[in-house]
Amino acid sequence: MKLARDTWLIFQRQFLLLVRQPVWLFVGVFQPVMYLLLFAPLLKPALQASSDAEAYRIFVPGLLVLLAIFGGLFQGFGLIAELRAGVIERSRVTPISRLALLLGRSLRDVVSLIAQAVIITLLALAFGLSVFIGDLLLAYLLLALIALMTSALSYGIALVVKSEDALAPLMNTIAQPVLLLSGILLPLSFAPGWLQGIADWNPFSWAVDGARALFAGDLGNDAVWQGLSVMAVITVLAVVWAAREFARSVR
Repeated sequence: MKLARDTWLIFQRQFLLLVRQPVWLFVGVFQPVMYLLLFAPLLKPALQASSDAEAYRIFVPGLLVLLAIFGGLFQGFGLIAELRAGVIERSRVTPISRLALLLGRSLRDVVSLIAQAVIITLLALAFGLSVFIGDLLLAYLLLALIALMTSALSYGIALVVKSEDALAPLMNTIAQPVLLLSGILLPLSFAPGWLQGIADWNPFSWAVDGARALFAGDLGNDAVWQGLSVMAVITVLAVVWAAREFARSVR
C-alpha cells in the first residue's frame, strides 16, 4: 500500500508538471504525424498492398512502437535537470519509496505515450486504417510495456552518467540500431536473410511483429504473445535495475 501511495504522489506531481507544459503534446506527435502524412502514402505501391487500409495496418503499428521507443529513451534528460536542481538530493530526507520515485515518473511517461498513440491512431482511421477495439487495446498494452521499459532504462542511465553530454550520444547509439533492426518503417521480410537473422536478436522486432499482428486482427498469432512476453520480461529487468540506481542515488 505504501508503494502504491508513494507512486501515486510522484505520478501526480510529474503529471501536473507535464500538463503545465502542453507543448509536449505537439512535440511528441509532430514527427509521427509527418511520417503518417508524407511517408505512409508511398507504402501502398511499395508494399504492393491491395488497399490503403492494408498499408496502414503495416505502417501504423511500427510508427507507434517507434514513438514508444524514442519517447522513453530520452526521458532521462529531465531527470538530469532535476539532479542539477537538487530535487533528487532533497528526496533523501523523505520516507518515500525509492521504487516509487522511478515508477511515478515512468508511469507519467506511459500515460503521455498512450495519449499520443490515441491521437495518431485516430488520424490513421481517417486515412483508411481499420482495427478491432480489443486488438487495439492489447496493442496499447504492448506499447505501454515498451514505454515503461525504455523510460526506466533512460532514468537509470541518466543516474549513472549524470550529464546530458554523455546521455545524448549514448541514447542515439542505442536508438539507431534498434530502429534499423526492428522493421519499424518497413517489414523485415524485405531484408536480406543475414539481416533478418541479426534482427531476430532485437527484442523490439518481436514487439513490432506482435503489434502488426494485432492491427491485422490476428490475435492468435504467436508473434502477439511472444512480443508481449519478451517485453514484459525485459521491462521487469529494466525497472529492477533502474530502481536500484535510484536507491543508490537517494541514500
